[in-house]
Amino acid sequence: MNDTPPEVEERYRAMLLQRTGEERLIMGCTMRDTARAMVEASLREQDPNATVKTIRKGVFLRFYGHEFDGETRAKILAAIESAAHRS
Repeated sequence: MNDTPPEVEERYRAMLLQRTGEERLIMGCTMRDTARAMVEASLREQDPNATVKTIRKGVFLRFYGHEFDGETRAKILAAIESAAHRS
């Protein structure tokens, strides 16, 4: 769905392109950090006693889980589980 008028989209794009590459990178990193914080908060709301391992697995599944087949997803989750035991 796109309900933004084309002239507004063009103006927004022009404003973004006026920023330096560094500023755009910082914006992107900030947006990613905000998205991760929102996902973590959602996971903690669902399970207030969630462990770091549970949060890491949940973040992976929300952001990337759909990009892998079941077998690969299971291997990645097992690696997250294993890494949690080592730290």
